[in-house]
Amino acid sequence: MVGSDALQSIVYNRGSLRLLDQRKLPLEMDYIDVKSSAADGWNAIRDMVVRGAPAIAIAAALALGVEVSDLDFIGTPGEAASFVSKKLEYLVSSRPSAVNLSDAATKLQTLVSKAAEYSKDSKAIFQVYIEAAETMLVDDVADNKAIGSHGAVFLQRQLANSKKISVLTHCNTGSLSTAGYGTALGVIRTLHSGGVLEKAFCTETRPFNQGSRLTAFELVHEKIPATLIADSAAAALMKQGHVQAVIVGADRIAANGDTANKIGTYNLAISAKHHSVQFYVAALVTSIDLSLPSGDEIVIEERSPKELLDSEGGLGKQVAASGISVWNPAFDVTPANLITAIITEKGVITKTDADGSFDIKGFLQPAK
Repeated sequence: MVGSDALQSIVYNRGSLRLLDQRKLPLEMDYIDVKSSAADGWNAIRDMVVRGAPAIAIAAALALGVEVSDLDFIGTPGEAASFVSKKLEYLVSSRPSAVNLSDAATKLQTLVSKAAEYSKDSKAIFQVYIEAAETMLVDDVADNKAIGSHGAVFLQRQLANSKKISVLTHCNTGSLSTAGYGTALGVIRTLHSGGVLEKAFCTETRPFNQGSRLTAFELVHEKIPATLIADSAAAALMKQGHVQAVIVGADRIAANGDTANKIGTYNLAISAKHHSVQFYVAALVTSIDLSLPSGDEIVIEERSPKELLDSEGGLGKQVAASGISVWNPAFDVTPANLITAIITEKGVITKTDADGSFDIKGFLQPAK
């Protein structure tokens, strides 16, 4: 599915699922077995063993696939479909802000419900589910490579005067956050393979340090020229003219293009606008939620105060004063008017309205 030297956050064979414990990177590569319960998947997602919107959806689907692969289930096909549906609802509760997860759950629920209408054996329902979950894993890599290709071509066209392109990215959007290759980091990877990337800059991405621990780890592994910066150094980097574009991922994109992504993304978008640096979102179309007219309706998850109070994203020693209150939102929302374009596996969504919003619904209709 991916190259033998590629990093993989998800290692799957039917009936077996292993997730790379990303909390221990970059110093230790340790895989956790998801043995026989969707609860193992729920805990792995909630505890940030696996993270990144595409990877979360796939890990959740496959965790349930492992549970039902050898389940001694007594009941009708309809009851089997209901069992799967309830388990998926439970898994969605692990990270409710990740629209890819809820989108995948809805599609899988519909699939098993329809299968129950014509199946005579409850095991057939589980078989249909497992095959669908496995297809998600394979398709994700192809979709990510398509994002990389569309994004690299578009950036080169937009930055025609630049023989070499330097890009800043935030959080982690590579092989570790997907089934392989990556979304925003996939674009950077494609630019590099095409010989047009001067350098990639990555933020540390406080407080969980996904940039310094994970993105930097991937960039070094792939031998991509890269530099790590503090989150607070991004504006200075742009002012000095060291980057021509910012590329980030997305956990949820509203119908008008407002985008929820890792906390600190909004800061980067404002700085990019001020310094005339192009700002791109790279995401699968499953990250788009047309039911939300704008980012005002996106529910923002708040993380544990320990991630700020203690070092290592809450896993180390106390670094903050005892008794201090903490506000620790996991995401912020970047308004569409700060986004240059949205890069998807179906192509690049550009702006059509004078008010700076996107006609995403119009883009998706012919793209499907």
